[in-house]
Amino acid sequence: MSPTPVDLTAAENLRVLGRVLAPLVAQGAIVRRPRATAWAERHQTDRTARTVLADLRARYGGAPLVVRIGSRRLVVVTEPEDVRRLLEGSPEPFTPATKEKRAALAHFQPEGVLISSTAERWHRRPFNEAVLQTEQAVHDDGPAVVDAVQHGAAELTQRLDSTGRFDAQSFTDAWWGIVLDVVLGPKARDDRELVAMLDALRRDANWSWLHPRRSGLCDDLESRIASYVLTPDPQGLAAAAHRCGPATAVGQVPHWLFAFDAAGAATLRALAMAAARPAVRERLLAEAEPAGPAGGPAGDSAPALLPYARACVLESLRLWPTTFAVLRDSTGPTEWGERTLPTDTGFAILSSFFHRDPARLGHADAFVPEAWLDGRNNADWGLIPFSGGPVACPGRNVVLLVASHLLTRLAARDLRVARGRYLARDPVPATMDHLGLRFRSAGEA
Repeated sequence: MSPTPVDLTAAENLRVLGRVLAPLVAQGAIVRRPRATAWAERHQTDRTARTVLADLRARYGGAPLVVRIGSRRLVVVTEPEDVRRLLEGSPEPFTPATKEKRAALAHFQPEGVLISSTAERWHRRPFNEAVLQTEQAVHDDGPAVVDAVQHGAAELTQRLDSTGRFDAQSFTDAWWGIVLDVVLGPKARDDRELVAMLDALRRDANWSWLHPRRSGLCDDLESRIASYVLTPDPQGLAAAAHRCGPATAVGQVPHWLFAFDAAGAATLRALAMAAARPAVRERLLAEAEPAGPAGGPAGDSAPALLPYARACVLESLRLWPTTFAVLRDSTGPTEWGERTLPTDTGFAILSSFFHRDPARLGHADAFVPEAWLDGRNNADWGLIPFSGGPVACPGRNVVLLVASHLLTRLAARDLRVARGRYLARDPVPATMDHLGLRFRSAGEA
């Protein structure tokens, strides 16, 4: 039987709010705030949060921790089996459409599957799985995806050739070109106005209930997306979405774009590790060599899978999760241990705590991509880079295809990363501000 959830004392509640949850909210759950992420790195806030939760787990024997946020009850779980119960029990009796997520994501994706009711999920989730080909390691449009990656990588390498360096902002601009190409087709590649609309709405979403919804701007974003989905390029996810149901597609695309933003952060951090560790870079290049210098030529043939490169991205997501907390709400009264929790109780899985738990992981603070290849990480319910269970991210393999091929192409340039000495050996920092990363060619001073 699961341990019975315990109510924290006022002092413990305040400690969790101030040292665990507040830094996550300050950084921005929907789009990162640069000053806050820089502050979080300086203070290594994830390390502090882990210490707080580990102390409470030990004190209460692994029981879920009931945190009070005003009138809201949030149950923070501390054991992998409780993570499993929540994820396997989604979307019923634990819905991912929590109060917090609905308030935030409705700013820019009011019809997104993540905040859909159970009834709406019956047709929206299968649509997402069909378009994104969830069960396939390499999407049928893999060659077009790699073409998009090659184009974006060329932009960055041109910058390297002319200046000898690039920063996170340059990477992000090239990344959005890739994402727009992959999702909406080549004709959308340079549509930065669409990105600006999405960013503005995501900044609003950071404030959730506290910011009024800009329905006009949201409608403009939807119309712009519809212009690509209703008359799509022959290749890309928009074409697949058009075949599966264009009316449904327009409401789902904003979440795909949103999710790809997090993937860019993970790729950037993985690139920093490759730049700081020659052995990682060498293995990336050795894996790509049989299929060509960039992991496979463009054209009609399926691109290389690149398992090690994928593992590097997964390890980046383990060490520095882009989803701070996986949230669920109960859809009915929930018996947990000797306690019955009321309907609409919130549950939280704090990813940075589970992803670096030394009580379970011998490599908790080490960069070990091999653990994703030999099965050590895959059987652990506490490791959820793409969530888990029936509502796990349906775009996992598309994201890993894009990220792994871009990582391999950029690693081929023999980069150096600023402050690489902090990444060159284990343990690696608990918090890494990806927005502050800067790279240069090996020959540059």
